[in-house]
Amino acid sequence: MDKLFIRGAVIVDPLNEAASSLPDSDILVVDGRVEEVGRDLSDIDAEILEADGLCCAPGLVDMHVHLRDPGQTDKEDILSGCRAAAAGGVTSLACMPNTQPVCDSPDIISYILKKAQAADARVYPVAAVTHSLGGERMTDFAALKSAGAVAVSDDGRPVPTAGGMLDAMRLAAETGLPILSHCEEMSLTRGGIINEGEVSHTLGIPGIHPAAEEAATAREIALAAATGCPVHICHVSTKGSVELLRDARRRGVPVTGETAPHYFSLTDDLLKGRDADYRMNPPLRTPVDVRAVIEGLCDGTLSAIATDHAPHTPEDKADFLKAPNGSVGMETSLAAGITFLVREGHLSLNRLIQLMSAEPARLLGIPGGTLRKGVAADLVLFDPNERWTVDEKRLHGKSQNCPFKGMILYGRVKYTLLGGRLVYTDQ
Repeated sequence: MDKLFIRGAVIVDPLNEAASSLPDSDILVVDGRVEEVGRDLSDIDAEILEADGLCCAPGLVDMHVHLRDPGQTDKEDILSGCRAAAAGGVTSLACMPNTQPVCDSPDIISYILKKAQAADARVYPVAAVTHSLGGERMTDFAALKSAGAVAVSDDGRPVPTAGGMLDAMRLAAETGLPILSHCEEMSLTRGGIINEGEVSHTLGIPGIHPAAEEAATAREIALAAATGCPVHICHVSTKGSVELLRDARRRGVPVTGETAPHYFSLTDDLLKGRDADYRMNPPLRTPVDVRAVIEGLCDGTLSAIATDHAPHTPEDKADFLKAPNGSVGMETSLAAGITFLVREGHLSLNRLIQLMSAEPARLLGIPGGTLRKGVAADLVLFDPNERWTVDEKRLHGKSQNCPFKGMILYGRVKYTLLGGRLVYTDQ
């Protein structure tokens, strides 16, 4: 029998209020599963990990990750992406389908799952809504689910028509797959590469109007309200989208939404330096939008925090105007949440972990998000007060396009365990 005894931790478990925030607690792990959580436990036969007052929480569940595998493994691959995940306390992740070839068949699902068997995090494939992300012919949702897909999305591109999205939502509801929507009305983007506003006008660069996101968000809400089919809105970034979601949820429309750390902490002012590492889609917005996103997290309008981890090589990002969108974020997500949400008094640490672990697991219908007896021992131990500077050259993935580079953050992951196995140690 394989045993691990974690001694002297502060428990953070959003699904177990009685245990949460208890200091000097112990966790006994037996054969990769949580056996017991409490004070003054003992087991002389177990290997001991001294927590020394570190917080111990269920491993983070990142429901929006681009692993670039298959097809663009110079940017990231399944194994390197999961090393980055482990370094950030992420033990489960959902990988988006815009790979090359697109994840639109059971064969690609099988490839991902087979390669992920040796990875440092659990990988859950998200399959494409339409073949080759072309926006026309639906994939076989039932076959994809049988192969192991946990959701469907055409992320990276929106489903182009309301009729197509309606068909997809109905099919997703019938097969029991969550549908994750990339909300972007392409007729309103007009070649923009950053947020349309003061910064884009100053730089003389085409901007993406907030209405591009908001019009598409309104479309999905209207479809969900009319049909009762649930839909999840990806990477919410604007005040208008938050307000649309808030109103819809108050009316009982089956819609949820996520945001990413850069949308509750950074603004488009960073683009003045013409550094493409700060270019992503949706783009960084204004301080007004940042405040609205934070309010959406505080009042429950937004249900989850995900990273939209999107690796690109330095060569990809060298030309500000031509660079692809995207930034990496799994190694900084917990620290960004602690720095900009918990330390600023917006959220409790328990609520942050709920948004980054329990809620994403619930939305995807996968295990995770708690330290209750019997669950897989997917754990993160971290020091919420440790101050550190983000060095993009020391990240564990293949790419360095991190929007938090050079910033001082609080909250450092010290250990990550996957099924009781130590997959990351801060050294």
